[in-house]
Amino acid sequence: MKKMLLLTGMIFFISVPNIALAEWLEISASDGDLYEIISADTLEDGTQAHEYSLVSTDMTYRMTGTVNAKGDLTILGATDTTTGRPPCIQPGVQSSGDVLGTLFVVSGDNAVAHFEGLYLLAASTNGTANGGGVAIELKGEGVDLNVFDCVFDGWQTFAIAYNGNWPNMYIHDNVFRNMVHPNQHYIGEVVRNTWPNEAYTDTLSMVGNFMIGINGYAACPVAKNYMKYFQFDSNLVFYTFKNPLHAFNTTHGTFNSNVFYGTYAGGVDQAENPWWDNLWFGDTSYGVIAFQPLSPANAIALDPDGDTSTTEGLAAIEAQRDISVSGNVCSSPSALVDHVDAYNDTASNWVYTANWMSDRTVEMFADPTAYPLLVNEGNFVYDSDEDMDAQFATINDGILNGTSGNDVGLLDWFLEVRGGTAANNVWGFGYTVVDTSNDSWVPPWPVPELDPNLSVDDSKGRPLPEHFALHQNYPNPFNPTT
Repeated sequence: MKKMLLLTGMIFFISVPNIALAEWLEISASDGDLYEIISADTLEDGTQAHEYSLVSTDMTYRMTGTVNAKGDLTILGATDTTTGRPPCIQPGVQSSGDVLGTLFVVSGDNAVAHFEGLYLLAASTNGTANGGGVAIELKGEGVDLNVFDCVFDGWQTFAIAYNGNWPNMYIHDNVFRNMVHPNQHYIGEVVRNTWPNEAYTDTLSMVGNFMIGINGYAACPVAKNYMKYFQFDSNLVFYTFKNPLHAFNTTHGTFNSNVFYGTYAGGVDQAENPWWDNLWFGDTSYGVIAFQPLSPANAIALDPDGDTSTTEGLAAIEAQRDISVSGNVCSSPSALVDHVDAYNDTASNWVYTANWMSDRTVEMFADPTAYPLLVNEGNFVYDSDEDMDAQFATINDGILNGTSGNDVGLLDWFLEVRGGTAANNVWGFGYTVVDTSNDSWVPPWPVPELDPNLSVDDSKGRPLPEHFALHQNYPNPFNPTT
């Protein structure tokens, strides 16, 4: 049932602005359509009258429409105290027969949106997902977004999208899983600056997230226009088909203590080369980490007093870029490496495989005169590694070879994409299958990649992220005892 309560204080685990004291509306899944409840709970100016606490974990919350928040929006999940299971929000089927695509839109300028302790599932009550589905979208200018301790499952387009200018986004300690569009290998992305890719970005902070089975980017904040700060630290990125990061224009940021395993698996084929994701230069070398010199427009945004009319002036601005790439681990399973090599031996549409850093990026970091503030140190890169193959054998088998139904596995899906036959199949790990005959169905918990038996450890002496904690609610893949 719905209840109203007053919270007198909240403690958060990271340094972001706290939620202000407010009157809360407690909502049970049995209360009805979550879209209708939240959409009806507004003030005269159209903003939300309350902040929301979801308290049910024994059935999913259903939504048949998109919540459009014209101001602040806060939704917190009360996780099960015994199992740690979070409340699950699931799209419903609309009266037209269509599956709901987008759950939440924040359209108010300077709004604060906070999502915490939620399971955001793309598969609807009829078992299918909207191919254009987006969990959270920011359309307002200057929105502050906090997303903590959530699971995003099966979003075929974007988990988090934005096209409003100057957002601040703090995305910490979440799981993003099986974000695969069946026939478009470049979408299925975690965070995306959406078409026309021209939003200016203030801050994107992604820390302690676990991403597994992602078609496109783990993070694409940097498209055509300037961003102030990009933090991508202590994340675990397991398998992406395309490049995990679109970071070419980064001027200030950190890419530290991450694990990249099986990323950029699909490479770059002949049709995509040389302009796959390259903005200003047609590079033919590709990397998990790839930067390029700034365009004049982005250079002047970095230094409004700078001189972009001369080579010397542009060089002086480039020298201000302050980026650290340190303490990362990058590797791919030998079965994937062998599969792509065998394909390239005979295919006319062979693919360029990615390095740790693109050639241009290597040159930038190796030139302390031109780039005195770029740091590249303590990164461990393995083409493949027997110990890691053995450690992740269960995950590798599930992702590479598939399970059942239209989950054919990454190896076969690679051949479908590169052969131009991809249609309805997918790849990933432990796909969530909705039991449409059970009104009380909830997703399996914990999600299979958080099984402590599959945990990442440093027993082989490799430096792995010190930070990966889904707080008290989830097992910690880097420390199964927590």
